[in-house]
Amino acid sequence: MVTKTIARDLSVTLSGWRLDNPVIPASGTFGFGNEFRDFYDINILGTFSFKGTTRDARFGNPTPRIAECTAGMINAVGLQNPGIDAVIAEELPRLRTFFHKPVIANISGFSVEEYAYCCERIDREEGIGLIEVNVSCPNVRHGGMSFGTSPECAAEVTRAVKAVTTKPVYIKLSPNVTDIVAIARACEEAGADGLCLINTMLGMRIDVQRRKPVIANVMGGFSGDAVFPVALRMVYQVAGACGIPVIGCGGVSSARDVIEMMMAGATAVEVGAANLKNPYICKEIIEALPSEMERLGIERLADIVGCAAR
Repeated sequence: MVTKTIARDLSVTLSGWRLDNPVIPASGTFGFGNEFRDFYDINILGTFSFKGTTRDARFGNPTPRIAECTAGMINAVGLQNPGIDAVIAEELPRLRTFFHKPVIANISGFSVEEYAYCCERIDREEGIGLIEVNVSCPNVRHGGMSFGTSPECAAEVTRAVKAVTTKPVYIKLSPNVTDIVAIARACEEAGADGLCLINTMLGMRIDVQRRKPVIANVMGGFSGDAVFPVALRMVYQVAGACGIPVIGCGGVSSARDVIEMMMAGATAVEVGAANLKNPYICKEIIEALPSEMERLGIERLADIVGCAAR
């Protein structure tokens, strides 16, 4: 008896951009790709989201700014990056020498004008597949409240960025809100081409010997395996409420997690903290996906997007 082998299709499409597979290292955990190129050929990735970039170079927050915790980690790096000019002049040309696919540009800002400026600059660059706008930054004109905690502020950023760009714009949402769906809908109505969620949750640790917070900034972004159920729930809610693609992110560390996130409604999936624990994790997930699909009777990954809500 001859057993027929079924070819498994891992490809997905984000706003007309076809990816070989849905696995994307998340911004802030993969640098500009150069840091991982010696571990494996990163061209096997669907793509990756490069380090969050602002108008000016930033050293980031004071140290210590990393704290370990059960099933995750807390970071308060503070958007350390070389600034938009250096990214365009140095990082992107170097990236093109070893990564041969379009990349996701992650952009941060502390004013609407800064978001628009950086997005307009990066939009002109070849090799950018889409722009991922991080609205978890503090709004310096509104008392430090994150842009992403207000539907009105998130929509304002979205409109400003869409007015100066031609590439798809995905808004990366903060989970530190009461109603994630209201903010997602506001971004969609303002013209967002897609959404990415979730960014890190707010957490802290205390050094019981020193009787002080571990992190100099006191609090930071909590990520890792422990946040997966929260991320999955929010992806499910947002994908069901909005008509634009969703990239799922938060606690993903296995092929099964990727499939679960896609069943909740994600078209593609970002892998964050797991990269810092195991630099080969994305490669391992991609290699494990076909056998996981076979076990679950899945021929095309694109077919399962949102199936848990159907």
